Amino acid sequence: MTIGILGLGIIGKVWARHYEAAGVLAGAWNRTPQPDFPRWLSTPQAVAAAADVVQIVVADPPAVRSLLGQILPALGPGKVVVQSSTIDPESSEEFRALVAGSGARYLEAPFTGSKLAAESAQTIFYLGGEETVIAAVEPVLSRISQVRQRIGDHRQAAALKLAMNLNLAVQMQALCEALTLARRAGISDDVFFAALARNAGYSGLTKVKEPKLRSGEFSPQFSVKHMLKDVRLASRINGCKDFPALDTVRDRLAAAERAGYGDLDYSVLLKLLQSSA
Repeated sequence: MTIGILGLGIIGKVWARHYEAAGVLAGAWNRTPQPDFPRWLSTPQAVAAAADVVQIVVADPPAVRSLLGQILPALGPGKVVVQSSTIDPESSEEFRALVAGSGARYLEAPFTGSKLAAESAQTIFYLGGEETVIAAVEPVLSRISQVRQRIGDHRQAAALKLAMNLNLAVQMQALCEALTLARRAGISDDVFFAALARNAGYSGLTKVKEPKLRSGEFSPQFSVKHMLKDVRLASRINGCKDFPALDTVRDRLAAAERAGYGDLDYSVLLKLLQSSA
């Protein structure tokens, strides 16, 4: 199967290069033109027409909705839309219905893993949809991923991704506060991270973000603006409006965006604590 990528951001660009190296990339498109990119096509509809599978990886539900409106004329039986943007369950239901109405098939496929994971083809996908659709696209997704976990239906896959990102956001706020507490007590970063490595609270997030927290270098692996979007979507899910940790981290991310950190990695939450000292 051939695949086209709609969205050449931090992750989409890496995936597209993997697909090109494997000889399965049929087309690529981005809102900001990148005509020198391999298999560049001038419109989303042209990508959808050229590919068996269309993978969407853009910022938010409105961006996905806009793209689907553009590619629907090129969809039909035999086509599959793999939706890998982080969205909410209600939007997933809307988008699945749009794609199914064209005769094409739809798979909700949000993912976890930073740019580093994408570069090493270690992305983890959460797949939500019909088993036949999953079986059809797994061979092509396996070229860019380590694990393709079957979650349930499309709404559940979207909800699980938001749950995972909420957990990461809250962990990051706690890690930044713990590090700041230690620094204010005169404890060195070497001592702090050595102790944390032997503590039950150590996590994969700590391992990935430790270099950034030590150095104060916050180039984006996962930006503040995207994490803020995700926790805002999570807070709108029925039954989740009164989650205290969600409310707190949403407010902290919003403060980071107001401070001009929206395009930086969300570990920049540390700087808010430094500025309040």
